[in-house]
Amino acid sequence: MKLKLPNPGLDDRIPSYGDLEKMEKEEAGDRPKWDNKAQYMLTCVGFCVGLGNVWRFPYLCQSHGGGAFMIPFLILLVLEGIPLLHLEFAIGQRLRKGSVGVWSSISPYLTGIGIASMIVSFLVGLYYNTIMAWIMWYLFNSFQDPLPWSHCPLNANRTGLVEECARSSTVDYFWYRETLNTSTAIDESGGVQWWIALSLLAAWTLLYVCCIRGIETTGKAVYVTSTLPYVVLTIFLIRGLTLKGSVEGIKFLFTPDVNELMNPATWLDAGAQVFYSFSVAFGGLISFSSYNSVHNNCEQDAVIISIINGFTSVFSATVIYSIIGFRATQHFDDCTADNIWKLMNAFNYPENNITGNNYNGVLSQLNQTNPEIIQGLQLQTCDLQVFLSQGVEGTGLAFIVFTEAIVNMPISPMWAVLFFVMLFCLGLSTMFGNIEGVVVPLQDLQLLPRSWPKEVLCGLTCIISLALGLIFSLRSGNYWLALFDNFAGSIPLLVIGFCEMIAVMYIYGVDRFNEDIEFMIGHKPNMFWQVTWRFVSPLIMVVILVFYFVTQVTKSLTYLVWDQEAKNFPTLEPRPFPSWIYIIIFILAGIPCLAIPVAALYKFIQRKCCNQKDYSDDTLDTISAKIQMSDKMKF
Repeated sequence: MKLKLPNPGLDDRIPSYGDLEKMEKEEAGDRPKWDNKAQYMLTCVGFCVGLGNVWRFPYLCQSHGGGAFMIPFLILLVLEGIPLLHLEFAIGQRLRKGSVGVWSSISPYLTGIGIASMIVSFLVGLYYNTIMAWIMWYLFNSFQDPLPWSHCPLNANRTGLVEECARSSTVDYFWYRETLNTSTAIDESGGVQWWIALSLLAAWTLLYVCCIRGIETTGKAVYVTSTLPYVVLTIFLIRGLTLKGSVEGIKFLFTPDVNELMNPATWLDAGAQVFYSFSVAFGGLISFSSYNSVHNNCEQDAVIISIINGFTSVFSATVIYSIIGFRATQHFDDCTADNIWKLMNAFNYPENNITGNNYNGVLSQLNQTNPEIIQGLQLQTCDLQVFLSQGVEGTGLAFIVFTEAIVNMPISPMWAVLFFVMLFCLGLSTMFGNIEGVVVPLQDLQLLPRSWPKEVLCGLTCIISLALGLIFSLRSGNYWLALFDNFAGSIPLLVIGFCEMIAVMYIYGVDRFNEDIEFMIGHKPNMFWQVTWRFVSPLIMVVILVFYFVTQVTKSLTYLVWDQEAKNFPTLEPRPFPSWIYIIIFILAGIPCLAIPVAALYKFIQRKCCNQKDYSDDTLDTISAKIQMSDKMKF
């Protein structure tokens, strides 16, 4: 039994195959085109492969059984990620519009899906480009020798080190005090930190320059931003493998704990990571695919980009844990050396009598003969596995763990520059898609005068984003960014992705969609696509959405604070959010989700009040109309 909801007027809202062929020959319409296939693929790879592949995927592998996490990740990549990616590519290429235009063409009641995508792209872009500003700040500071985060500054009297730095570490101090100058609570905003504000201005200015003419300029930039990270990752892997302890880190990452496969959280995290790492539901991929030739093989594109995405996640995890293995070995050696120094002083052993090789044997012997003295020395427990298991993600990985490892490398400024250039390129190519996901829907909605060129819309978006993004340059900015990261790009994306799948399968119609794909690539989708689109992928998204929502609602909302007055300093102190923060959470997660039903209700009321006779009365600036107008002008 085939289920398809009634959708009157659809044929009048979408271009026919003849219109598409005519448009292909006469280049009707004002949508630009890609210079070549490589440019399109690099742009999509750059948008899909972002900072999350480098600093979240390795953490999830480490915390969910190492190599065992790869199994649910790869399974869900095939059953969830690739089908939704193919669907977005195909529908964008067929209808040749941005996210708002695509869903409005399918049904005016679905306009809210495009609006929701636009809102999420805007909100995520706000904080994502702040991370870019932080990266630029660190990149600027990397052109120094020694690196500024390699030593503690002197106190005001110049008689010793700053206490906050001495009690924590040089990298912690540079991040939390020198860079963020962080406050001790989210409601203690402090003033704007001018160096972060300037970095933010530089980040948005550079993004505007790259995006000023849409894909005409970003298409050129991706030749660098999408390829350079792979070059740098390869260089870091070669360098990492020469460092002491790197192999231990890689072994630790990929040693499978099969018991984790029975843990539902492992599958939920794998599903969420697949969903977010593909950058679906932002609207950017739909816009990018709409600039393709109508007979471009979108199925092949989806498979290739999915393989590249999965490979990048595994490859970057290998690189990251080769460096983390080196760092853990450094900590282990320092811990052992400190214990050896205490033993040599306590028992008056000659120098080099106790080494790392015989330390465990000597300690065991002394513990049997002089247990009281050993107990009084308060020796540290030195376990390499413990140091390796101290998993970190996000900014903690980039700005603390990796910077600490870089300090211990020869020619450390060079490695710091390479690392932050790589992060910058990853982030910039992702921001291209975010800006596209905002500007193109603004054009489709026609909220601003149609005479305004794309340069003005892009500039306006960047200026408003910069102004709102100044909240992240406050002393409490790090806490605000964590809040945006947790809620703006989580539940709304799952809701949008689910609605997209249902809209194409059961409102646009799976039979029509199959015919469209046959027209575009020469054959109908096989059984795999049919089953995943209709049943498997929507079911997986519903399960992830429900479990994610339940875990978010049931757990107490806390955030981590850097406070040198805290009992466990320098460990970050968990604190509950103030009660008013729930309003912000509703704005971040609730409004994008509510945009879908609210827009549908608005369209319904508009039709009833205006007594519109049929659905084709919605003048949706279609390509068909443009071609007809072009034909009239010839005569």
